[in-house]
Amino acid sequence: MLEHGGRLRKAALSYGIAEADWLDLSSGLAPWPFPIPEIPLRAWARLPETDDGLEQAACDYYGAAQVLPVAGSQMAIQLLPRLRRSGKVGVLSPCYAEHAEAWRRNGYIVREVLEQEVDFFLDSLDVLVVVNPNNPTGLSLSPSRLLDWHSRLAQRGGWLVVDEAFMDNTPQLSVAPFANQVGLIVLRSFGKFFGLAGVRLGFVLAERKLLRLLAEQVGPWAVSGPTRVLGQACLQDTAGHSRQRLRSEEASQRLAALLERYDLKPQGGCALFQWLITERAEELHEFMARRGILLRLFTHNSSLRFGLPADTAEEARLEQALQAFAKEIQ
Repeated sequence: MLEHGGRLRKAALSYGIAEADWLDLSSGLAPWPFPIPEIPLRAWARLPETDDGLEQAACDYYGAAQVLPVAGSQMAIQLLPRLRRSGKVGVLSPCYAEHAEAWRRNGYIVREVLEQEVDFFLDSLDVLVVVNPNNPTGLSLSPSRLLDWHSRLAQRGGWLVVDEAFMDNTPQLSVAPFANQVGLIVLRSFGKFFGLAGVRLGFVLAERKLLRLLAEQVGPWAVSGPTRVLGQACLQDTAGHSRQRLRSEEASQRLAALLERYDLKPQGGCALFQWLITERAEELHEFMARRGILLRLFTHNSSLRFGLPADTAEEARLEQALQAFAKEIQ
């Protein structure tokens, strides 16, 4: 199993700090969960139905022609390699490590490429995987550039897989409206923007034939009845969407400014996190953890991802720790 953020219980045991006393900034999740609607008893008592309105709500929200709900986009990441024969896969890196891992596990030759290398390698690839906006760098690519890459791949029967887990704040950059084209597959995560990662819900947007093939791999009843009720209610809460976008954008800007005040200017980020490269990444991660603040450490490039503090009290706690760190390294 690869290492991920959000392992709060492990941190609590390692540092002897109770879980309730931590400020967990290790996951790029909105820290304001959407309210849970009333779940009717029948959603718990009966097998899930696929004509309950969830798929239509997702189509409307994402601007897609058709979708397949899955138990988190991680499920799709692991299953998509089963739908092709072995070949060469490019993964625009650094990014969410599960993408490269899933293709490697299924026997594909995987090349991790930088943004500026994609055009050079593209014609030798069968599949290109892009996370947009990228996690953890926050890099955002334009729809026109992605669609150009898709066109070049599709001419040879190739795929462009676009993971849009952090796209909800910038829907104008999404390629979801084009996902009915053969060879373009878009993954959307529900839990991050809606702050409800525990419900394990995601969506695959693609043309009908591919969605049918993927549905066979997923199997029946992959998304529970209560999750379907909750997901539909959140996807239709347009006022909540506007509120979440505004407060996450403002919180992300405040976080970037806070880090910069202590000479830790982020190299990237998006509405749900900020990303910092520093030679002191491991030292800062350890310093914060000893004070009950959990960050996401990437040792391979000495960087840290900071999730959003939920309120002024959490921002103040982070600032106090940054002040203490600045004094210690003077």
